[in-house]
Amino acid sequence: MAETQATELDGPRFGPATGGEADALVVMLHGLGADGNDLIGIAPVWAREMGSVAFASPNAPYPCDMAPFGRQWFSLQSRDPADMLAGIRGAAPMLNAFLDAELARLGLGADKLALVGFSQGTMMSLYTALRRPAPVAGIVGYSGALIAGDLPDDPVTAKPPVLLVHGTADEVVPFGAMEAAQTGLTAAGVAVESIARPGLGHGIDEVGLGAGAAFLRRVLGV
Repeated sequence: MAETQATELDGPRFGPATGGEADALVVMLHGLGADGNDLIGIAPVWAREMGSVAFASPNAPYPCDMAPFGRQWFSLQSRDPADMLAGIRGAAPMLNAFLDAELARLGLGADKLALVGFSQGTMMSLYTALRRPAPVAGIVGYSGALIAGDLPDDPVTAKPPVLLVHGTADEVVPFGAMEAAQTGLTAAGVAVESIARPGLGHGIDEVGLGAGAAFLRRVLGV
């Protein structure tokens, strides 16, 4: 299904909680049928230990075509990997433009940017960040999947460290997607850490939040 009515990305922001200039930026990418408000609520929790960090959670560019509300980065009417990859490729330039604009606004370099994705947002984060001109500091991917690895005509050009967190009882994106992503990323030369959450469905729990915060503090140096 062709995507239409795309707009320049925007969405809720938070911080820095210290009130000063930002030392780093975390951009949070929501899942299918949600919007930027879905993840920005995590920012005040993480800001307790990362007060100098700015957070942004852009709304995906398209209205969700599987629900009467919410947004999507690309259509999931077809789960064919080729169709999903085409959708990701279509949305990636808009995401890159948003990332570049936020870095410029805050006066930060790519090494002070981290991406956090949930579900479809993880798919976007992994694809886009691994192909930016300059590597970001890191990627946290919750309950997601790697849609494309190192493609001959679309190669991985940046290799930031990645943390993957996935519930073993995920009913939306199968838990096996985490192992497949780790295998694909490792083959592409990307350093990957993974955490399985026993019994967790399609969501983020306290352990996952804590692991994400620790990873972000480490890679961003805050």
